[in-house]
Amino acid sequence: MPVRLQLSRRRGWRLPDNAVSVARPTRWGNPFRIGVDGDAAACVAHFREWMLAEAARVDAARASLRGRDLACWCALDAPCHADVLLELANR
Repeated sequence: MPVRLQLSRRRGWRLPDNAVSVARPTRWGNPFRIGVDGDAAACVAHFREWMLAEAARVDAARASLRGRDLACWCALDAPCHADVLLELANR
């Protein structure tokens, strides 16, 4: 089962081969910003609603992300849109 990873700037850290970065500047980044659009949980909820509002977005996530680990800057114990992408891509 794919998992969420935390991106790192540590010297020598590399994104694993089967992982995809879903940080903000990528195609899969969350367009909702903490502090502007709410707290982290609210931004993740907005992202879920936004993804589900258009079937083409979900289909694209499934095609591109299914079976892959997803990496973002969020702490692993914090709400993150990558969890939504993992759920949608691997249903």
